[in-house]
Amino acid sequence: MIRAMQRYATAMLLGWAVCGCAKHPAEMAADGGAAAPAPPAAQGNALAYEHDVRIELPADQIGQRIAAIRTACQGAQFGDCALLAVEQEGGRDPTGRVSVRLAPDGIEPMVQLAGQRGDVAARSTRAEDLAQQIADTSLAQARLQKEHARLLELQQRRDLAVTDLLALSKRLAEIEAEAQQTQQQAAQQQRRVRTQLLTLNFRSTGGEQGRGEIAQAAAEFGEVFSSSVAFVIRAVAALLPVAAVALIAGWLLLQAWRWRVRRRRMS
Repeated sequence: MIRAMQRYATAMLLGWAVCGCAKHPAEMAADGGAAAPAPPAAQGNALAYEHDVRIELPADQIGQRIAAIRTACQGAQFGDCALLAVEQEGGRDPTGRVSVRLAPDGIEPMVQLAGQRGDVAARSTRAEDLAQQIADTSLAQARLQKEHARLLELQQRRDLAVTDLLALSKRLAEIEAEAQQTQQQAAQQQRRVRTQLLTLNFRSTGGEQGRGEIAQAAAEFGEVFSSSVAFVIRAVAALLPVAAVALIAGWLLLQAWRWRVRRRRMS
């Protein structure tokens, strides 16, 4: 009977520890046994910036610019830099694309390096506010740490049954896996805030001109087609009376010729 009561009490403690993760964040912060979660990042201090730049330059310079960007990034010429993607296509209309992630102070020097012997044709910047995501991740980490500590305390009890120990071990493994995942998420979020993504798109000037002419011709297709149809209608309208008169005259001449032929035969 006493052993059954001990098992019942142990199960109750285990359920209380596992359900502790469902407490409100404010209650968790108020508990003295665990550190309070970090406060949410201030508005404007958790922005993840991304820059897209289109550069037009001679076709034979695209490969050189891509190589220069690669060397500058790998050599940390403008600070810590991570080379994420490099693409290059040849042919009659060569193109290229380079994506890097680097510190904010290195964005402008890298754009200037990419734009040498060319022109920055277009540029856009967008930002995503990660303050709420960072706060949620911090709360999740605090919750997992607190639950992990409670389960470790329960694991030290000497009166636990084997089934209880197995349940504790299983839950501890789940918590450790979740903690590792949230730690990776937090690191990725901080990386996006501390560094900025820069994507450089290279286009050849000749290719842009050719695409511009094609686009202009496509835009003028409707107008040219309408003008041509209108010209044909006007031409038909103008030639129709002439054709009618010519047809009547031809018919009269044919009747006159037949009349003369019949008259000659009769004579």
